[in-house]
This record gives sequence, C-alpha cells and structure tokens, in this order.
Amino acid sequence: MTDFRPGGEPNAAGGGHHEGARELWVVRLGTMPYGEALELQRTLAAERIVGTIPEDLLLLLEHPPVVTLGRSAKKSHLIASPDYLRSRGVEVFEVERGGDVTFHGPGQLVGYPIFDLRRHRADLHWYLRQVEQSLIDALADYEIPAERNTGFTGVWTRGRKIASIGVHVRDWVTWHGFALNVTTDLSYFDLIVPCGIDGVMMTSVELEVGDSASPTVADCGYRVANSFGKVFCLEPVEVSLGTLTAGIT
Repeated sequence: MTDFRPGGEPNAAGGGHHEGARELWVVRLGTMPYGEALELQRTLAAERIVGTIPEDLLLLLEHPPVVTLGRSAKKSHLIASPDYLRSRGVEVFEVERGGDVTFHGPGQLVGYPIFDLRRHRADLHWYLRQVEQSLIDALADYEIPAERNTGFTGVWTRGRKIASIGVHVRDWVTWHGFALNVTTDLSYFDLIVPCGIDGVMMTSVELEVGDSASPTVADCGYRVANSFGKVFCLEPVEVSLGTLTAGIT
C-alpha cells in the first residue's frame, strides 16, 4: 500500500505498489467555498456513476465557516439567528446528505469520498463503519484513542465527538462525507446542536494531543488518505483537480 508523506509524493511502504491495484485518487483542494465544493461533488459523482471517472475519489479540503442541514435536520437545532450567523460570516446550506446539522470551518479537515460501492460492498451501513474506521486509524497516529459511539454515526474520543459523518448515495456512488476537527474554533458549534445530539461535547485533534504535537490540517490529510487506502484496500494516488476535470470535459 502507498503511504503519503508531507511533500506531495507517495512513498512505497508495506510491500510497495502492487500492479493492477485499484487506486484511490486523492484530490487536495485547499480552502473552497461550500457551494462550489457541493457542485463539484455532484459533478464528479455523476461522472463516477457513468464510469467516466474510473477510480474512487477522496476530496480533501477546508471550508470558510458554514452550517449545513441534512435531510433529517430540525430547524430548532440551528440555535443562532440568521442575523447573528451573518454577523459571524457563517453561510447556511440545506443539502441532500443524511444526518442533522453540522458546522464546517477553518482548521477542520473535510473529506468527500466519491466511491462506487459496487466495487466494494453495496451496503451503506458497512460503508459508514469503514469511514469511521479510517478516521479511528488515522487518529491512532496521534495516539488519540478514538472510538465509535453506539447508536450514533461519527467518531468520539474520551466521551467527546471529534469527527462528524453524513453521506448521500445514488446508484451506489457516495458523496458528502466527514469533518474532522483539527485546529477548529469549537465556539462555532455553540451556534447549533451538533448532529442533533443534545449535550454533546466537541473536541479537536489539537485539544486531544495538547503540547505533544502541533497538528495541521495538511498532516491530518496525509494520515487520513493513508488510512482510507488501507481500510478500503486501495492504492492512494494524488491527482490534481485540473488533471481530473480535464479528463471529463
């Protein structure tokens, strides 16, 4: 399996590259407005459905402050008023993903896996558990004891929630995904009832590792790409957005 290391080039590890291995195309997008990323996901998912894009994708990025409401979101879980949200520069989107309300913003690693589950297992519950496992394994690199919380989707550590997950599937192709708090300003979560869970405490990689490390979104991205590759038995390969879109236009 290929391991990514800061610097942008994959390094062979664990036996090196295997000829014929299915690939995971990792696309790093930097900071992108939510609306732009949403339309990009929908476009890429459509191309994945028809097979124009031959491999699974993992988009990694950050968003400016935004609150998103999934299909099961309750309006009462958006605590802040529209005026207050505007005063803090927070956009609001209603989207097709599952789940309730969540926040995305600077210092948070957002990942959008665009996977064809027919190449893995056509089982949404299995897929969600695999996404959780990928994040749990990545957090283990920071010696953070991450785990599932029975009855909820997402990843917790020491009783606090560190990652949220919400997905959409059409023709067994996924989009939307996960949000891992790295150096996120957690005060933004006071604007909502995160994921509709009353009393939930949010945390971040930065808070959990304390002074022992200085985590960055970029470093977390490399670790998450590695763990997704291992959990889904894919070979991670970095692909630029320009190269990807050039192949479908």
